[in-house]
Amino acid sequence: MDDETHIMFENIFADLFTPEEIEKRKNLWKILCRDFFEKFIKKDDVVLDLGAGYCEFINNVRCGKKYAVDQHTHPQKYANSDVKVIISNSSSITEIEDESIDVVFVSNFWEHMRDRDELKATLREVRRMMKKDGRLIVLQPNIRYCYKLYWDFFDHVIPLSHKSMEEILKFMGFRIEYLKPKFLPYSTKSRYPKHPFFVKTYLKLPFLHYIFGKQMVVVAGKR
Repeated sequence: MDDETHIMFENIFADLFTPEEIEKRKNLWKILCRDFFEKFIKKDDVVLDLGAGYCEFINNVRCGKKYAVDQHTHPQKYANSDVKVIISNSSSITEIEDESIDVVFVSNFWEHMRDRDELKATLREVRRMMKKDGRLIVLQPNIRYCYKLYWDFFDHVIPLSHKSMEEILKFMGFRIEYLKPKFLPYSTKSRYPKHPFFVKTYLKLPFLHYIFGKQMVVVAGKR
């Protein structure tokens, strides 16, 4: 990424959420971790949040050791003290040893890859870092269900459906353990209520996912 593009994305990110919205997102992610994602994560796991951004997932997940990786500097500001921050391109994370990570978590990141080659290189790096019995967890807009809104963001480049996500993961040496095409609404900026009670209720009622879900969730292991 050239310097001009890097600065542009830094500015986009800085204006993405107000302080009030950031605080609400923290509470949202705490519930998502406790009531859903921790089903796939053990308490002593080494977890890496790739494209960590505001560190909402990695700050809230309960596990043994935490890494936040981002090519921008935002995690240095938002990461809790128990999170090791690494500023790095996603396709070459040299500070992480081979087969040393139990869980790699990726949320709303693939769409920002500059092209499919970068996505493949990143998946190759994820596979390198994962232990043999490790997991990749992906939360990602599903273009099949959010195509009307997807291109409203200038930095969205690669569209992925649950079918194409499954295809590229298998091609890059992963096996699908869990795939839900419709899970969460498209954006936390949506009009839907975000009070903890409503979020908990939403997670417990799968039929709501099929009505409002625009993002997929995929869990994959190594083949």
